[in-house]
Amino acid sequence: MTDLNHLTGEIVDAAVKLHQGLGPGLLESVYELVLARDLERRCLRVGRQINPAFDYDGMHFENAFRIDLLVEQSVVIEIKSVETISPVHTKQVLTYLRLMDLRVGLLLNFGAPVMKDGIRRVVNNMSE
Repeated sequence: MTDLNHLTGEIVDAAVKLHQGLGPGLLESVYELVLARDLERRCLRVGRQINPAFDYDGMHFENAFRIDLLVEQSVVIEIKSVETISPVHTKQVLTYLRLMDLRVGLLLNFGAPVMKDGIRRVVNNMSE
């Protein structure tokens, strides 16, 4: 758990600095690219636009969803650039975590006026 807390702390730090540098209102793809580069500069492994496969009820699915960023094969990052986060956005991240059997995800809304208001930590079967 400590490693995940440290890892999410690094991601949040990078997201806050990015938001301070660029401000809100750009396309999600811009924030994704710059955030991925900054995390890689911090010596973290980052996958972009990952399409994980999963099985359900005897069926196999490829390309059923796409993760914006996957950091260290442990933390899912969903990037938004909207005025306000909708409850479905948080549920989306939780679904990704469940299907991938991961514990922690971050929903980062770069459309928020202040980045701290745009950060949601989502956990799957984990006590805070």
